[in-house]
Amino acid sequence: MKRCSFLLLCILLITQVAPAQSPSPAQLESWLKRFPEADTNRDGKLTVEEALAYRDKLQRGKAKGRNPGAPREFKVDPGWEQERFPEHAVSHLSPEKIAAVYAGRIGDKWEPVTSFDKPESGALRIVGTGHSFMAPGYRTFPQICKAAGFEQPLFTHTGGGITGSARYKWEQENGIFEFDGRPLPRLLASIANAEWEAMMWGPYFNDRPEYYSCWINFCLKYHPAMKFYLSDAWPQLFQLGENPESEDFFTDEVLDRIGKEKRELYTALANTLRESYPDKVFILPTSDAMVLAAKRQIRGELPGVEGIHTVIGGKERSLWRDQLGHLGPGFDRLEGYVFYATMYGKSPALIEEKVNFTPESDFPGPELDRVFREIAWEAVTGHPFSGVVDADGDGSKDQ
Repeated sequence: MKRCSFLLLCILLITQVAPAQSPSPAQLESWLKRFPEADTNRDGKLTVEEALAYRDKLQRGKAKGRNPGAPREFKVDPGWEQERFPEHAVSHLSPEKIAAVYAGRIGDKWEPVTSFDKPESGALRIVGTGHSFMAPGYRTFPQICKAAGFEQPLFTHTGGGITGSARYKWEQENGIFEFDGRPLPRLLASIANAEWEAMMWGPYFNDRPEYYSCWINFCLKYHPAMKFYLSDAWPQLFQLGENPESEDFFTDEVLDRIGKEKRELYTALANTLRESYPDKVFILPTSDAMVLAAKRQIRGELPGVEGIHTVIGGKERSLWRDQLGHLGPGFDRLEGYVFYATMYGKSPALIEEKVNFTPESDFPGPELDRVFREIAWEAVTGHPFSGVVDADGDGSKDQ
């Protein structure tokens, strides 16, 4: 469960006790943007009753020790089987009309199109979707780039669990299927009306190639040179069937096995896309990076890290912190380094300036941060779909 979900729960608990302090329409509107799944009747408005019902749903999920926002089995609209999306899909409209649709949803408070001037530094202008597995990297990636000497133009449309998946965001942005007639083209408006070089996604259970090809086709319509990057997440406890009794269970062999399962799953998906879009689709190998980190932890090579999995070993400073598999403290840096290494083809170890990660913390220390940089480059150069090869070992992508 996301930290902001807990915040919503706390706020709503207070308002339930003190009705005179019920949330304002502006608060409800803000919560709807952060938790669109709370709008159960899909009318584009969040009521207090819907917010309380969503709170109760989250509480029930917490009590059962699971994340209700990240189901592994779910229904997909049969419209995905058709050759063409419904005629009222926003993606069929002109750039001007797409922007107008989004402007109608957000009002006068924000500009409907986000754009960046072409960076003199050569930085890529990036759009992206994703969920809580992508959030750590989305947060630290720009901080890493700043230490490398440039600002990272990044514009995202994210959500928790299934609401951050590429399929869900396409339906939501277009106003089709689950969101029929209620489009929210946050990314589509900017993709169609501004310049971009790359798009990033977080993966989700039961992904299909068409959940990504729709985004690719739309982007290439306006930006033929764009490239696309899919994170492969990392191993999760559900792959084991049941939780092991102790961390002694985790050996190099076990980690290699569950890591291989993840790699094969997402390289198969990416390969299908790569066949349709040659030299366009790549993998952000966060899974390989976490497997390498876990194997180093077994050997005692991660300074300050106390365990592999908090759910199993009970140690807070572990690689993973909950049943679903969210990253433990400090590992947001490792994901950010993987993003940087893949997108720019440079080893994070070459960054001379101190990365000012926020919020500031004494953990990870400099030694662990250095190891994270090494792991990220090893993972990126070791994955056949990352697009990064460093045969001469100089820390930069071979031309």
